[in-house]
Amino acid sequence: MIERFTPCDGSKQVEFRKRRLADDICTVLIYATAPSSRVTGQFTVSEMVTDSPARTWEQFGHLGVIEKEAFFAYYGDAPTAVAIVVGAAERFNAPLALAAFEPRLAVPQSFAYLPADARELAMAG
Repeated sequence: MIERFTPCDGSKQVEFRKRRLADDICTVLIYATAPSSRVTGQFTVSEMVTDSPARTWEQFGHLGVIEKEAFFAYYGDAPTAVAIVVGAAERFNAPLALAAFEPRLAVPQSFAYLPADARELAMAG
């Protein structure tokens, strides 16, 4: 899976989404937009918590890299919010271009699911 997730400096400990990831997702690849436009790291999913936006902010707001106003603007009138809690995170020494992955990937608008061995295959190529 490739996820837009910034920054990759360890300061972001939770990713907020409107939808849950598939339950079998345990690793997320981190895609950095311009200027690098590369897969720069990965993290394991520690847990996913679905709750109301208000309760999600109370529990996880201090762990995300987002201001309260922006958080509530993102969810608008949505009845639920998803907190994807970051487990172990790794920054790659050599970021990977999307072209290194098979099947070829476009820049993710939100996320894309990949086979479990996608990173190993991209690094070998």
